Amino acid sequence: MSLPRGWTKRTTAGCSCTSTPSAASKPRPSGREGSPPHEHRKEVRGRHLACGAPRTRVADRGPADPDRQQWSTPSLCRGWDVHDVLAHLVDDARTTRLGFLWSFTAAGFDFNRCNARGVARERAADPACTVAAFRAASGRTTSAPAAPATRLVEAIVHGEDIRRPLGIVRDYPAAPVASALRYQLDTSVKFGGGKERAEGLRLVATDMDLRAGDGTMVRGTAVALLLAVSGRPLGPDELSGPGAAALRS
Repeated sequence: MSLPRGWTKRTTAGCSCTSTPSAASKPRPSGREGSPPHEHRKEVRGRHLACGAPRTRVADRGPADPDRQQWSTPSLCRGWDVHDVLAHLVDDARTTRLGFLWSFTAAGFDFNRCNARGVARERAADPACTVAAFRAASGRTTSAPAAPATRLVEAIVHGEDIRRPLGIVRDYPAAPVASALRYQLDTSVKFGGGKERAEGLRLVATDMDLRAGDGTMVRGTAVALLLAVSGRPLGPDELSGPGAAALRS
């Protein structure tokens, strides 16, 4: 498939990586047209907090010296191993709004096909190359045309998709986890959320002041609740309360 105009082949740490929009394809403006510079700086900071900062935390706390056997471990994301998930995060970090629209159209407006193509494009033969590509792209503020909270969901949930099967423990700041959880609770499962999974349940976080929903109580850490409403498996003791079994199912 030919590349859209203005895209070029990139390499990272000697490894062949995805094709991404070339920085030289258009001049970099000092601000959005018609917007004061300080408003543009606020927008850039917001994009960093929603996109770049969570990705950087994933990059900083991933496996430092992966081997092929480790990276073939099944992830919490059904159908993907941990290398696939990291390749997806590389693809997400490098995606621009226009790039996403082009890829989504080329995939026949099928999200699963679009994601699968992104994983295939970014998954290097050597997992260390995929790690290098992600670290190089983790500070980017680009994103698909989606709500900023989706970037938090991507970073936290997919970060745990990788870490938990590998026995890596990570603590997260409270605010991003709370924002990600609230977004998932407001978003239908068919759009990647978890609204239907939490229907009839009252979720209570045990590690922060966060309560959501009405119904049978489920208690757990905010990350455990986020993973559960996102359809991820949990350990037997991570959720408690009379509604725990319903949320796990």
